[in-house]
Amino acid sequence: MRRFVLAVAFLMITTSYLRADDPTDVRTVISQQLDAFRRDDAMAAYGYAAPNIQRLFPSPDIFMRMVQGGYGPVFRSETATFGTLRPEGGGLRQEVYLSDQNGGSWIATYTLERQPDGALKITSCAIREGNDLGA
Repeated sequence: MRRFVLAVAFLMITTSYLRADDPTDVRTVISQQLDAFRRDDAMAAYGYAAPNIQRLFPSPDIFMRMVQGGYGPVFRSETATFGTLRPEGGGLRQEVYLSDQNGGSWIATYTLERQPDGALKITSCAIREGNDLGA
């Protein structure tokens, strides 16, 4: 019985740690997806998308075509600088300042949510032009 109680206590501590919203986790997820786009690694980029995105775009190739066609500054960003991270609903909102291959400035606003398995996934991304000459 004592082992069971200790195992449950350990599981509770581990689970709360996995669900902690560490800014480093958010930055890692977004940075790794941006790197996957730059490498044309559809499987890796798709793996960072939450189930709601994967239902809309049911294969890595379809997802990559959508990003390439509608999110050029995200698909081929030159630089990424992380701005404000704040809680939103059941997840997080992260602003990322991007520069594209032509030196244009963009602001990408990502939302992310912790999944039941503890993984942090991207649930949306919206882009708009930035105000400066480059991120």
